[in-house]
Amino acid sequence: MQEKIDFTNRMGKAFVALSPDLDSRFFMRCLEETANIGDTKDLRMEEMVRACIAVGSKAP
Repeated sequence: MQEKIDFTNRMGKAFVALSPDLDSRFFMRCLEETANIGDTKDLRMEEMVRACIAVGSKAP
């Protein structure tokens, strides 16, 4: 769990400059939702991050 929190904090710090909505809470929620949709063993973390950013950048 700590690794997950550290990762989402790093992503939030890196991407909040692009959009205030792309913070650590956004990444934590997005990664949890991605993990809940099915078998994610074939997904790489960078693919999940790209998907989260794509979804986040389209959010109102």
